[in-house]
Amino acid sequence: MSMTPQESTVSTVTVSAKGWIVIPAELRRKYHIEPGGQIRIVDYGGTLGLVPALADPIRDARGALSGKTSLTRALLEERRRERARES
Repeated sequence: MSMTPQESTVSTVTVSAKGWIVIPAELRRKYHIEPGGQIRIVDYGGTLGLVPALADPIRDARGALSGKTSLTRALLEERRRERARES
């Protein structure tokens, strides 16, 4: 997924002596980050990413792949064709 310039935001923040940073209000609103909410810090090998933690990742991911080609169905169909060729 590529981002258009309207979707991309770059912010510079200062790290406090305690290691704290402040996430800009615009981004907190955009990503529904509330006081006490959790953020995951992901080390991408040279780049850090801040990712809002999902309260229930399984429920939140449900349906994420709907409408896409089923890899299981595609594999079963391929195996069926192979068996038909071998017969």
